Amino acid sequence: MEHIPQHIVLFPDGNRRWAKSKELTSLEGHMQGYKNLLNFSEWCKNRGVKVLTAFGFSTENWNRPPEEVSYLMKLLERCIIDNLDKYNKEGTKVRIIGEKNRLPEFLKKAITKTEESTKNNSNLFLNLAISYGGKWDILNAVKKIVEEKIPVDKIDEKLFESYLSTADLPVPDFIIRAGGEKRMSNFLLWQSAYSELYFSPKLWPDFSEQDLDEALEEFDQRHRRFGK
Repeated sequence: MEHIPQHIVLFPDGNRRWAKSKELTSLEGHMQGYKNLLNFSEWCKNRGVKVLTAFGFSTENWNRPPEEVSYLMKLLERCIIDNLDKYNKEGTKVRIIGEKNRLPEFLKKAITKTEESTKNNSNLFLNLAISYGGKWDILNAVKKIVEEKIPVDKIDEKLFESYLSTADLPVPDFIIRAGGEKRMSNFLLWQSAYSELYFSPKLWPDFSEQDLDEALEEFDQRHRRFGK
């Protein structure tokens, strides 16, 4: 392929529906989805993708049942800590974006340890969005600019983007959403202004390496004009 996206955004959607279809619990569906995310990050790295941002837990997900939220917090901790050696071996730099102050202390500690341990890796930049919302990201940037009392005539798109959670990364050029839904769900709203969108009917735990290749082949064939 001539064109490989440098920054892929992933919606790993459909874990609960996958579990229900197999008469499993929602928690088992989330576990299978987590395993597939590890596979997906490796597939992306092997194909030359430099940045992967995956939706792990949104600001709206706090409204789910307490049992499910508690399980997801522990699963996210496991995803981060249990794979620390794997991240370092494969050269993956891990960073978490979102409202970290809302997270439980055990998860905050896992995040701090992993971000520090992997900060010098450079083969793949893995962003995990935890307690993240696109509206929150924009409002948070506005608040920082106001707090720093930056003059109005100094504020442009470039400066504003430097206050977003993805400030030092290339803008997403390809968004893949599994699970059959076709919406942005309050994710990277500013950053995705000109991203190419790809929707797969596959529920996330069933999304395969072949499915990724099919998505990349379609991306390769698209003509990106950016309004020109």
